[in-house]
Amino acid sequence: MSSGVGMTESRDVSIRVPVLARVEGEGALHIDVRQGRIEDLKFKIFEPPRLFEKFLEGRSVHELPDTVARICGICPVAYQMSAVHAIEQIFGCDPGSWVRRMRRLIYCGEWLESHALHVHLLALPDYFGCASVVELAKLQPEAARRGLRLQGIGNKLIRMLGGRSVHPVGVRIGGFYKAPDDAQVEVVLRDVRELIPQATDLVHWLAEINLAARAPAQSFTSVALRHADEYPLNEGRLVSDRGLDIAISEFDRHFVEHQVPHSTALHCLLHDEPYLVGPLARLNLNHDRLPASVLSQITGVPLALPSTNMFDSALARAVEMLFCLHEAESILCNYQRPDRPYVDYQVQPGVGYGCSEAPRGTLWHRYEVDADGRVLSARLVPPTSQNQARIEADLRTSLQDIGLDQADEVLRLHAETVVRNYDPCISCSTHFLDLRVRRD
Repeated sequence: MSSGVGMTESRDVSIRVPVLARVEGEGALHIDVRQGRIEDLKFKIFEPPRLFEKFLEGRSVHELPDTVARICGICPVAYQMSAVHAIEQIFGCDPGSWVRRMRRLIYCGEWLESHALHVHLLALPDYFGCASVVELAKLQPEAARRGLRLQGIGNKLIRMLGGRSVHPVGVRIGGFYKAPDDAQVEVVLRDVRELIPQATDLVHWLAEINLAARAPAQSFTSVALRHADEYPLNEGRLVSDRGLDIAISEFDRHFVEHQVPHSTALHCLLHDEPYLVGPLARLNLNHDRLPASVLSQITGVPLALPSTNMFDSALARAVEMLFCLHEAESILCNYQRPDRPYVDYQVQPGVGYGCSEAPRGTLWHRYEVDADGRVLSARLVPPTSQNQARIEADLRTSLQDIGLDQADEVLRLHAETVVRNYDPCISCSTHFLDLRVRRD
């Protein structure tokens, strides 16, 4: 038992759960409750800094794609794309239409494998009362198999252009090291087409489960890239549903990263307020950019957009998986192998910006390079740091809504479900969520 100033008979209960919480990273949630209200809530991240930005200083820009890919095992392509776009901006390099299409294709692979992993292995067990996908597979065997198939085609797309599906090595400034041959493309195209009906089924199945019924609507700001005529992957302007519309180079004029005392993960605010990045934010801001082939297959799905219910995120991921399969089919159908899968460029000094939509949300890079092509400084703002403040706000609202008089175990499980819904990459890695609730 412990007591604080102005508190009587308060108790500090620490629950450490020795199971995989199905989130990447080490974290804890501490809550102070007074007179039935949350007085203080801290989503604590206490993993040591990884110092990747300092690792990049002094390196040749040619090392960037392979180095930044190591930041995350789930979304290495996002880091590579943001980096090569920034360096190409400095060098005045236009890689051309073939490279642009292939970059969208490899990005589709990453969204597919990441979204399929999150929906089926990390999130869905929560909604069926399962501790893991192993338990889920016993209750919903076809759903689990479908998830693995969708993840598998994502890995195939990454491997085809990247050489391997984890930390791919096929990306370079100006394009790719190797172009797939026609036989490879034909095999992957066949697999993509076979999975489009299964992705459609997933959208309708998740809509029937109606995960959003588990939580009330909330007020939040959505932020994502927006392209003139495409659903955004790795190009566009930064926009919000509150009127923001800026070039990616203007990021620092509106977004501010800061260190909070209780976490080693930075928080990022837009005009001093939390905001949301990720699949639901993208869909909120860009559903009018979905192609007709996707819209025709989700007709009748009860997803009102823009959505203010965070538990629509799983359905948003499913819609994006369906989009990625249609996008991949369109690109592969018109594939022509080039004479050379990259363009030449001239190294020169300068500052460049790259911004792309990682599966988890907007990923922003800034690099300063010298005349020899050495990195003088690097700054990377990942989706998780941008969502940190929004996660805390969501936890406060969600836990208050279900009732703080619930047992600590009930609150812990609900808090983990809320956190997992964002698919945060905390280390860019949680074996448990340590929950401490102090009540007066």
